[in-house]
Amino acid sequence: MQVPRPSVREAASMYGTAVAVFLVILVAALQGSAPAESPFPFHIPLDPEGTLELSWNVSYAQETVYFQLLVRELKAGILFGMSDRGELENADLVVLWTDGDGAYFGDAWSDQKGQVHLDSQQDYQLLRAQRTPDGLSLLFKRPFGTCDPNDYLIEDGTVHLVYGLLEEPLRSLEAINTSGLHTGLQRVQLLKPNISQPALPADTRTIEIRAPDVLIPGQETTYWCYISELPAGFPRHHIVMYEPIVTEGNEALVHHMEVFQCAAEFESVPHFSGPCDSKMKPERLNYCRHVLAAWALGAKAFYYPEEAGLAFGGPGSSRFLRLEVHYHNPLMIKGRRDSSGIRLYYTATLRRFDAGIMELGLVYTPVMAIPPQETAFVLTGYCTDKCTQLALPASGIHIFASQLHTHLTGRKVVTVLARDGREREIVNRDNHYSPHFQEIRMLKKVVSVHPGDVLITSCTYNTEDRRLATVGGFGILEEMCVNYVHYYPQTRLELCKSAVDPGFLQKYFHLVNRFNSEEVCTCPQASVPEQFASVPWNAFNREVLRALYGFAPISMHCNKSSAVRFQGEWDRQPLPEVVSRLEEPTPHCPASRAQRPAGPTVLNIGGGKG
Repeated sequence: MQVPRPSVREAASMYGTAVAVFLVILVAALQGSAPAESPFPFHIPLDPEGTLELSWNVSYAQETVYFQLLVRELKAGILFGMSDRGELENADLVVLWTDGDGAYFGDAWSDQKGQVHLDSQQDYQLLRAQRTPDGLSLLFKRPFGTCDPNDYLIEDGTVHLVYGLLEEPLRSLEAINTSGLHTGLQRVQLLKPNISQPALPADTRTIEIRAPDVLIPGQETTYWCYISELPAGFPRHHIVMYEPIVTEGNEALVHHMEVFQCAAEFESVPHFSGPCDSKMKPERLNYCRHVLAAWALGAKAFYYPEEAGLAFGGPGSSRFLRLEVHYHNPLMIKGRRDSSGIRLYYTATLRRFDAGIMELGLVYTPVMAIPPQETAFVLTGYCTDKCTQLALPASGIHIFASQLHTHLTGRKVVTVLARDGREREIVNRDNHYSPHFQEIRMLKKVVSVHPGDVLITSCTYNTEDRRLATVGGFGILEEMCVNYVHYYPQTRLELCKSAVDPGFLQKYFHLVNRFNSEEVCTCPQASVPEQFASVPWNAFNREVLRALYGFAPISMHCNKSSAVRFQGEWDRQPLPEVVSRLEEPTPHCPASRAQRPAGPTVLNIGGGKG
């Protein structure tokens, strides 16, 4: 039996009445959570051409994201949504489409073959459709969690946004297959923390670190390095805030930027402006690794807490800074010039505490390895109670921001705080981590770490496309597992990481030799990467390596900024004992489904308001 459908005019009239009510609710929901200048403070271009622009805001009270999607050149419709890694298959979608007579907006999903289906549970709700001088503006909302098996759970970490453009009218939504569309993806953190912005000191000054007039190469990926120099005699200051400067028109090309300070032992660093992988790059640029600022697409200004600032300048601090800009240019656009960079806000009135940056996770060493063809292999690094007891002040430290880091096979990263053998809280977690999207993220809640606490950092890797083991190291085809935590007050502890005891790893190689006909060279002259390369990766060898990493003693690096360990015995240390683990959070389902539409919303997008 067919349910009578209202005419487009009747639907538009009913819809117009509902819009007024929805907008009142929207303003109330966002009251106090958005800066006064805009109810949608976060913006990103979705596509390289800049024809799709997304703005959004978050209501934590309602556990809802409000989206505003601007479509500058609408043809027959658009798909927008989210998926695990940015694929259009198995995606959670909202679709605007036309059959030639009417226009429709509906919640949908795609299966593993890319076929689109209307969702029986309509969780994307359209609030407004309006023609503007810039194009079609769609305002809609979506709860964080819906308890719909076809929907994506919106979490704190990275979200892979996907889109597809419809060129021709369709007889039905089910006629869409994403494989035939012009599609793309954009990575972003949707759930920005709702924290107040501290007031800047009266004597705040700014300095812009930007590479002047760069001719962006006509290739998909470029990392551009530029050396900048602070004035001679620049005294000690505190950085209290920084923000991006993106050249107008290049918003879709500038993917992320970082400012690094060079090592203080070099009195000079050669000036350079060019690709970071250029053979002409001076060797000393490799010693510019101390992060001062990091920005990625979709992020706004970064503020330090009122009581802390990041020190730079003065004795023992290098005057040389390296700006690194990642250009993402999938259309291979040529001839585009750029002068993007980062603006640092600093004060001579030093705050109560120096902020510090500490490395957690795994030591950069080949003894930690991931077998090939793994979908989710986990490696874990520890900052042990013995190290925090020795190196942290009695009052503890306070972590307010975090930057997670792996190389190409990293898929998930999490750091957990444990105390007295029990996991207490998550420091930072990203279940959809991408090595192509790394930023310093302010935490929603400051995490206090006390002497005797343990910090456990775990990384999940996917090596399905690799034939050999992936070992730890500095190379891009090697792996890392790091959390750079930003905290105060600064201590002498700069690195708190671990790796499996090398002697126990050699016992693993000996065991492999006993149970396999293929010999693994365990002779002293063989390097660990060579040993891993000769392991036959059957189920036994995989599981034994996984088990080894789960019980073998560790070598701890409890290091000062001078790269020297704190005094004590750090080799063959037992793994920290954790007897109680945090439960996985249960998605919160919206209380009422009564207000959701039963099917697609009918609307008129021919002109004026929908």
